[in-house]
Amino acid sequence: MKPVCVLGNGQLGRMLRQAGEPLGIAVYPVGLDAEPEAVPYQQAVITAEIERWPDTPLTEILARHPGFVNRDVFPRLADRLTQKRLLDTLKLATAPWQSLESAEQWPEVFRSLGELAIIKRRVGGYDGRGQWRLRESDVNTLPQDAYGAAIVEQAIAFCGEASLIGARDRHGRCVFYPLTHNLHQEGILRASVALPKPDARLQRQAETMLSAILNALDYVGVMAMECFIVGDSLLINELAPRVHNSGHWTQNGASISQFELHLRAVLDLPMPKPSVFSPSVMVNLIGTDVNPRWLSLPLVHLHWYDKEVRPGRKVGHLNLNHASVETLCDTLAHLKPMLDGDYHASIDWAIETLKENE
Repeated sequence: MKPVCVLGNGQLGRMLRQAGEPLGIAVYPVGLDAEPEAVPYQQAVITAEIERWPDTPLTEILARHPGFVNRDVFPRLADRLTQKRLLDTLKLATAPWQSLESAEQWPEVFRSLGELAIIKRRVGGYDGRGQWRLRESDVNTLPQDAYGAAIVEQAIAFCGEASLIGARDRHGRCVFYPLTHNLHQEGILRASVALPKPDARLQRQAETMLSAILNALDYVGVMAMECFIVGDSLLINELAPRVHNSGHWTQNGASISQFELHLRAVLDLPMPKPSVFSPSVMVNLIGTDVNPRWLSLPLVHLHWYDKEVRPGRKVGHLNLNHASVETLCDTLAHLKPMLDGDYHASIDWAIETLKENE
């Protein structure tokens, strides 16, 4: 099989490499500043773990590489303006929005979008960075360089957040995992819960929406669609053209992980629908040191990224899955005191979500 070069050498590239090893697929996560002669890209399939990158000797070569899958999709979805325009063209529901070009727009913005505005930089923002929640009295706090480089959305009163991880092969066939329920705090994903039997109505709606996007882009590989749950409907929040944090539970909770599924898709290997037999929970480890005590719980799978621990930085995650919701909740209850107090609310949320959907 052809080797796969991953543009970006963070934790997603690392986990793609790990997923390729049992299949005999050589996966090379490469830093953006790598010397081109050190990267075996000539006969490789090229993919990416990031949506945008600077011009470097390596990225300039890869930008012209015929094996770069989804090459033209990345810049389109990396910019929130062109991403929103795509969703509007496909008539897929999102929060009402508009481009933010100047401070003179504010009276009309609050008239049309309501008293609370969500401002997002068009490119570069992630995990809550480059985003602001502003009322009319706060607009002077917005950095001047955001004008002309941001969109503004209506604040949505949602009852939950969910994401759908799906993949499309070169022949147009799409497969999906069950909807994942997510909890964010300050824009960072704290925990996810996936159930083998999700709400059928929401699952159908999500699959219809993501299928339309994948097919419109002629996309190949895994894509994540983050949504707000509003009543019995979904509003699309953001798209990620890659493997995604909210799909990490698939490493231990599905017959094929999102990382393996992505490799299968870009290499044109068989891509059956992954089987999911039990509920799963993923807990993000953010700015915390590793604790060997976690491993005393038999359901806990530790995925450590071997990164320097810094406040607000994702340094690993814990996956837990079991056919019994009661057993899973009991393990989470034992895990809770082994984590800092910042995690307690997300553990409580995961237990509540499991019990509500049992």
